[in-house]
Amino acid sequence: MARGLWKGAISFGLVNVPVELYSAQKRSSELDLTMLDKRDLAPVGYKRYNKSTGEDVPWGEIVKGYEYQDGKYVVLSDEDFRRANVEASKTVDIQAFVDARDIPPLYFETPYYLSPGKRGEKAYALLRDALRKSGKAGIATVVIRTRQYLAAVLPYEDVLMMNTLRYADELRGASDLSAPASAPHAKATAKELDMALRLIDDMSEKWRPERFKDTYRDDLMARIEEKVKAGQTEEITEPEKGRKEPAGAEVIDLMALLKKSVARKQEKHEKPRRQAKSKRRAA
Repeated sequence: MARGLWKGAISFGLVNVPVELYSAQKRSSELDLTMLDKRDLAPVGYKRYNKSTGEDVPWGEIVKGYEYQDGKYVVLSDEDFRRANVEASKTVDIQAFVDARDIPPLYFETPYYLSPGKRGEKAYALLRDALRKSGKAGIATVVIRTRQYLAAVLPYEDVLMMNTLRYADELRGASDLSAPASAPHAKATAKELDMALRLIDDMSEKWRPERFKDTYRDDLMARIEEKVKAGQTEEITEPEKGRKEPAGAEVIDLMALLKKSVARKQEKHEKPRRQAKSKRRAA
């Protein structure tokens, strides 16, 4: 496990559970691309410089500041962030418990693990098991670095997870979207709905996250290698002439597409069975 972000406690009621906070995310698999100057393909660099003198500033000489008047700053150190609220800076403060299933997916942001601290194992296990049995999530506030977050504390396997949540005022409502509502032309027929349910049933399976991989990264690497082999490393690829974007206003025969999808899925299931039968006959 990577190094913990901080040591603190989960607080609910008069109970304090010592914990250590860890990130649950690995480093992104996104390709590390370099920004280049289009004119000569030289790498583009960004400098940290003093805007008064123009001189470069090393990381060790940089501090944070808040501009309280035009051109005037209050310098803030890590100790200032701690002193702003000593308890909040190291506490997952549970404000309420809600049904976990009542939290809409769009609120979830970043996952963290909460590991039990010394002499906190019993209280940690008690909270984890109580949350699991009740189906509840602890809604908490927590300060990470320089910002206070809303968070949900949830049981996951043998540990407690803390998932930061977006505040309600950070989310846009869906009312402005042109989603189909009760308009007659947008309503699916009973047959279309039955066919869609059949397709969903045929495609249903147990959740196996390891089955899903970032295949686009491999596709992009193959494209990069293709350009290298073709000697096109400095060629800017332009869009193909005559390539048409998908038409957005096309009339779709929904029933026909659903039937084709169901038939294709059934064929995919039947093929291994036919192959197995053929092998048994041959034996």
